[in-house]
Amino acid sequence: MVTPKYLTGDKPAIDEFIDRFDTFLFDCDGVLWSGEQVYPKTVETIQMLKDKGKRLVFVTNNSTKSRAAYKQKFDAKGIPCNEEDVFGSSYSAAIYISRILKLSPPRNKVFVLGEAGIEHELASCSIPFIGGTDPSLRRDMTPDDYTSIASGAALDPAVGVVLIGLDFHINYLKMSLALAYLRAGARFLATNGDSTLPSHGTLFPGAGATGAGIVRAWGAEPLALGKPSQAMMDAVEGKFHVDRTRTCMVGDRLNTDIQFGIEGGLGGTLAVLTGVSKKEEFLGEGKEIVPTAYVDMLGDLLG
Repeated sequence: MVTPKYLTGDKPAIDEFIDRFDTFLFDCDGVLWSGEQVYPKTVETIQMLKDKGKRLVFVTNNSTKSRAAYKQKFDAKGIPCNEEDVFGSSYSAAIYISRILKLSPPRNKVFVLGEAGIEHELASCSIPFIGGTDPSLRRDMTPDDYTSIASGAALDPAVGVVLIGLDFHINYLKMSLALAYLRAGARFLATNGDSTLPSHGTLFPGAGATGAGIVRAWGAEPLALGKPSQAMMDAVEGKFHVDRTRTCMVGDRLNTDIQFGIEGGLGGTLAVLTGVSKKEEFLGEGKEIVPTAYVDMLGDLLG
């Protein structure tokens, strides 16, 4: 059995651990902050790693913000970051659709269940889309909607992909349209499958929860393009040219962040205990997903 190293309070072990890596991949929610609250010493820790010459990439499953929006949040919180250092699940989905699927007319449009972050990243890759934040879809279902969806009159024949992410305005109308597009032959993708979103010191429903009704209705899982998808890891490696053996994944959730790093063959993984997963989930016999090391909070890396 592999026992993860507890680094908090052990300065020599922390220094040895940091020296093993050239690149650190960071989750954001539950690691750097909870909602709008930045965890203590986060800014100083990020700056310390940069001062040591480490490459930092922020790999987040939160699809509600684009890379530009994340840059604004980093700036507001005083965390040093460039827009190019952010790699979110919305961007990963846009890259997959544009470079892998390479959709062409007449079915090259995406029906979105999600927020503006997905729309911005699709637009950055010149991918046409409908749905998303369209205010005309934020309403109750009407008898006319049933008729037009059933007949196909409400459907855009150019839609070739249904992409689901965290949607703060999920409703029956949007779910019905998504199912109708899938039944018409659209591919089924998801930015990520996180069941919960850590925010404001607690947990809220995540993308996997808000999209669960469509998954259940369709009877099949979408291809998820966020962590732990190795399609996302391949895209990160391709963009940043990282040496996986000298790269560490830092995260708060075992079945996304830590699994992402393990399945990606990274040199190490670091779990922080400020977010979703607790140490009881990876300590002891018979645990399936075990990080290389763990700390109580990211700021403990300051030693």
